Amino acid sequence: MSGHHQHIEGEYIPETYVPHAESHGTKGLWFIFWVLLGITVVDFIFYFAMEPGLVRNIIFVFFGIVKAYFIIGTFMHMKFEARFLRLMIVIPAVIFLSYLVLLLLIEGNYVSIVKYLR
Repeated sequence: MSGHHQHIEGEYIPETYVPHAESHGTKGLWFIFWVLLGITVVDFIFYFAMEPGLVRNIIFVFFGIVKAYFIIGTFMHMKFEARFLRLMIVIPAVIFLSYLVLLLLIEGNYVSIVKYLR
């Protein structure tokens, strides 16, 4: 008998085992790519066609949030996670970003007041 062990079909062999990766397919990824590209093109059109101002900035931020939703959901695989895990990631991010926006608005208002008083 030779020193080699005969392998049974489907047997776990640590040296040669390759786990099967779960694939969600590339069709969905390409769809999200085209959606993101379309949003970006529309975003550029609005950004360069409109006069600078609050409305343009709100549209720009809105499109950024929509693109972030697609990127996080698809490419960071958040749409495949449990609802509780998604909420544990999203809720602190929303609270932190809201706080950051509040601070930016307060600081921007302060800078405007100081320029006005000079």
